[in-house]
Amino acid sequence: MRILLVGAGGVGSAVVPIAARRDFFEHIVVADSKQSRAADVVAKIQDPRFSAIALDASDQAAVEAALTEHRCDVLFNAVDPRFNMSLFQAALNAGAHYLDMAMSLSRPHSSKPYELTGVKLGDEQFALADAWRAKDRLALVGMGVEPGLADVFARYAADHLFESIEEIGIRDGSNLVVDGYDFAPTFSIWTTIEECLNPPVVWENGAWHTTEPFSEPEVFDFPEGIGPVECVNVEHEEVLLVPRWIDVKRVTFKYGLGEEFIGVLKTLQKLGLDNAGKISVGGVEASPRDVVAASLPDPATLGDRMRGKTCAGTWVKGIGKDGEPREVYLYHVVDNEWSMREYGCQAVVWQTAVHPVVALELLATGAWSGAGVLGPEAFDPVSFLELLNAYGSPWGMRDQTRKALVTA
Repeated sequence: MRILLVGAGGVGSAVVPIAARRDFFEHIVVADSKQSRAADVVAKIQDPRFSAIALDASDQAAVEAALTEHRCDVLFNAVDPRFNMSLFQAALNAGAHYLDMAMSLSRPHSSKPYELTGVKLGDEQFALADAWRAKDRLALVGMGVEPGLADVFARYAADHLFESIEEIGIRDGSNLVVDGYDFAPTFSIWTTIEECLNPPVVWENGAWHTTEPFSEPEVFDFPEGIGPVECVNVEHEEVLLVPRWIDVKRVTFKYGLGEEFIGVLKTLQKLGLDNAGKISVGGVEASPRDVVAASLPDPATLGDRMRGKTCAGTWVKGIGKDGEPREVYLYHVVDNEWSMREYGCQAVVWQTAVHPVVALELLATGAWSGAGVLGPEAFDPVSFLELLNAYGSPWGMRDQTRKALVTA
């Protein structure tokens, strides 16, 4: 397997040291708009299976040329989802397989944004499913941690733990602290603004609908010492993916943001600084959202200042295989101290990066295979979870049948 990894930012830079410990691939070309950034990532590894090039993710023709020149049979998209469709189309045109960690962007309903869906996450990609099948190529979408591992957990629960499922809720929380900063997001602020300020989508009784941002607050008790964290509805791919493959009455995604973080996001929105379109400032055109991102520290550089753990997981409620009511939380926790010591990567980006690498290894060995546009739910979850353990990053399950959520 020869891979074109597009993006050497936080997650892309974490992919390289993770993949370097494995032998399932022949070569990985690390591509970034800044060739020096890609080169720095490769230089730290000192492994001849990696090389670095400069590449503009928005230049579809250049991406197609890079796939051809470097004989890559997989395009691994590790950049902001605003570039998804140019990379997605480039891989299709070049006859390469494709993997991303966040799907094509949504557009709210024009008149009822907090009731009805407009263009949903992934709609543009799923619209081209027939073209991918016709070329016998796979586009594996939403294969990070959330979405990604969370969807694998949902598939595992449906196959092995439950006879029928009433509700699946993705719940993400942490007790991470970044010393020295009043406000320092641990993940791309561009992506965070996009998913947190868009109308959250909920799957309920066979249909998708939207709600207000930060709605339905609840306190969820996270494992391994993280403890209770207030979580709120956020737009996320799992809600759009899970019901395509799993029979379930309700699906939600709730994120533990915290009151201060939500306040900052609301202020950015009030000031128009969440705008992704370009405006003219003193004769220079710039996106307000890009200006915000440029003003904040690079999440990849925060590891030395971070303390604590991050948890991604899938809460499932329904009727178990024994015919009795059951409620479980399947989860994956990463301690920042461990990820920094083992890989030199902060916990959030490392947790996002490890799962697509596991998926690529399964595709390389043939344990996973398929054609068209597919989510993680379309594949065998057991082989994934077993290999994740082999990567030294175990997952857990908490049976909380008698433990109720506390409503805020």
